[in-house]
Amino acid sequence: MESIMAKTATYGVLHMASSFGIAYALTGSVTIAGAVTFVEPIVNTGLHYVVDRYWDHPTVCRVRQLISRQTPVQSRSHPAHPETARS
Repeated sequence: MESIMAKTATYGVLHMASSFGIAYALTGSVTIAGAVTFVEPIVNTGLHYVVDRYWDHPTVCRVRQLISRQTPVQSRSHPAHPETARS
């Protein structure tokens, strides 16, 4: 259990460091980078809650079913695999 917590904590620190680094590289502002570093996880947490809450909603289920039924368009440079190609 301790190694899982250490891994989670390490990921959190790396996430915040990369968020700060990217925001600072794009803006050149420590203030903006700091704000992004702390606002972004709050927004992601809120979005996760919304997705989790509505994931099993009938409309969302229908949309997921429609998306999963669609097949990807085959590229001319990458022909279909013989076992999955339709006749």
